[in-house]
Amino acid sequence: MIAGKTILVVEDEFIVAAMLCDVIEDEGAQVLGPAGSLAEALELAAVEGIDAAVLDWNLGGEPGEPVARALANRGVPFIIATGYGSVEGDFAGVPVLSKPYAPGRLLETLSALF
Repeated sequence: MIAGKTILVVEDEFIVAAMLCDVIEDEGAQVLGPAGSLAEALELAAVEGIDAAVLDWNLGGEPGEPVARALANRGVPFIIATGYGSVEGDFAGVPVLSKPYAPGRLLETLSALF
């Protein structure tokens, strides 16, 4: 259940970001963002009160890894959303949603973070 949680959405594709926000808000959670660029995502990742995040791994050609590091350093759990398959290195153990993904799978994965 994600009701009452604040979820940071980092996604550079407007249509995908809008869908993510709608799905999250429909479940009673508050959305922070969406952030569509690395700079904006880093700024929002520093905001207090974030319960979890959905992080696009490729932000207009820039890597999502700096945002992942910022969230991990603060102890904020997150999901990596990518159309490129798996994630390697330091974030290999983070839940990954392959794009395109179904709203039900998004909610299931987000709920598992709590």
